[in-house]
Amino acid sequence: MPVEILDDQVILSSETSSKTFVKILTYGATVISWQIEGTEQLWLSSAAKLDGSKPVRGGIPLVFPVFGKSNEPGFSELPQHGFARNSTWEFLGQTKENPPTIQFGLGPELANKDVYSKWDNGDNDFTLILTIELKDDSLTTTIEVENTDSKSWKFNWLFHTYLQVSDIDDTLVNNLPGQICYDQLLKETYEEKAPAVDFSQETDRIYKKVPEDKLLQIIELGKVVHNVERKNLPDVVVWNPWIEKSKGMSDFEPKSGYQKMLCIEPGYVHELKTLAPGESFKASQIIYKGSAIKLQAI
Repeated sequence: MPVEILDDQVILSSETSSKTFVKILTYGATVISWQIEGTEQLWLSSAAKLDGSKPVRGGIPLVFPVFGKSNEPGFSELPQHGFARNSTWEFLGQTKENPPTIQFGLGPELANKDVYSKWDNGDNDFTLILTIELKDDSLTTTIEVENTDSKSWKFNWLFHTYLQVSDIDDTLVNNLPGQICYDQLLKETYEEKAPAVDFSQETDRIYKKVPEDKLLQIIELGKVVHNVERKNLPDVVVWNPWIEKSKGMSDFEPKSGYQKMLCIEPGYVHELKTLAPGESFKASQIIYKGSAIKLQAI
C-alpha cells in the first residue's frame, strides 16, 4: 500500500519496493526520512523534537513567510523562518498513483497563531499546497503559494533540506563558481571563485539568482551522491554549522553530526516575493541520486 496514514505522520512508499519510502510529519509537513532501498538520504538529529513542541532539526523543514530575521516592515516581529515549519498541516490525500504523489495544505485557520499574528497585521489570507512525489531514485517537493486575500503581501520561501553525507571533510558542491554569494558569517558579498565549495569550518552562504539550469551536485571522493535541481527557486543556501555552532543547538545531536550532513536549500530568499490578490507562486526542488559529475560553464 503506497500511502499509510498514522496519527501524526504519513508514509509514502514506492510501488516497486517497500524499502523506498518517504515519511512526512503533519507538524510542519516536514519530511523526516527519505530512504532508497533502505539507505537514508536525509540527516535527522537524534534529538529532533517530533512531538510538535518545536520545529524539527533535520529532514526538510519548510520556511515561510520569512527566511532568517528581517527588518522589513511587516516582518520585523516574525521569528526566524516563520510559521510553516511549526504549524500542523492538513493531509489532503493522494493525487497520483504512478509515481505515488500526495499533498498537504495550510491556511490561516491552521497556522501557528502566535507566529502568524506577527506577519504584517496578522490578517494575510493565503493557501499553501505542498506536493510530494516519490520515484525509485528521486524525491520532488513542490510548493504552491496562493494569495487568497484582497490585498497584496510579500513572502520568502525555502526548502531547508538536510542531506546526509558520509564525511563533510570529503564533500564538495559543484557548479557554483561565478555566482554571487552573500556570506552570512562575514557579512560580505562576493563572487564565488572556488571551482567547488569545500568545507573546513562553519559555512553559511546565500548564492543569489543562480540560473535554474545550474545542477547542484554533492560529491564525495569523486562520486556524486546527490543531485539537486530547482524550478522557480533562484537562491541557494549552503549551510553547515561545524563544531561550535553545533554545540550551541540543544536539539542538534550527536554534536559530531555536522560531519554527516550538509544543507543545500533552494529558495526565494534574497528578495521578498510579492503576490497580488489572486496570484500564485509555484516552485519545486528535485533531489535525485548519483550519475556522472557534470561541470557547467560559468
